Amino acid sequence: MAATPYRIETERLLLRCWDPADAPLLEDAVTSSLPELQEWMPWAQGEPMTLDARIELLREFRSNFDTGGESIYGILSADGSTVLGGSGLHPHVGDDALEIGYWIRTSATGAGLAGEAAAALTRAGFRLRGVDRLEIHVDPANTRSARIPERLGYTMEARLRRRLPPVVDGAPRSDALVYTMFADEFDGSPAARVPIRAFDAAGRKLATG
Repeated sequence: MAATPYRIETERLLLRCWDPADAPLLEDAVTSSLPELQEWMPWAQGEPMTLDARIELLREFRSNFDTGGESIYGILSADGSTVLGGSGLHPHVGDDALEIGYWIRTSATGAGLAGEAAAALTRAGFRLRGVDRLEIHVDPANTRSARIPERLGYTMEARLRRRLPPVVDGAPRSDALVYTMFADEFDGSPAARVPIRAFDAAGRKLATG
């Protein structure tokens, strides 16, 4: 039976459903990383936003989580004291499939945290959500981001022309590199080497295979 983990723990990270109380921590991570985020992330063009607007955004994320929509996670330090980035499992890539997205604050890049988070969500997608296919979409110019699915054992399946949303309104669309992994490929992949502990909304531990 498919289960949505609300909390995922790895060796160095805590991935969990956002809480509106996280707004100040998230604001610090985003505002300190704006130049880099605005180069790649369309949503960052709406920054900076007010604290009240960010609280409402996190309420929306939580609502989507609770109603079975997008699962958008905060990436925090293991003790939960610092927001290191964000990630998610997004259901807009077809039946029996999810897309993994990720970003890491500028001060924490280069430490392999995005790869660790993506590996954790790869296991969660297959073992807990029960999908057959996971995808990671990357701008070809973002070579650092592209190395993450490559290192985790994803296959670069296609380059889709003018497929990513424009980073700035009115700008040309970028191509998308589409990396995929299927459920029967997971056990033999580098992603499977990252153990996780996962918990449901009530804090009950979930079996992750």
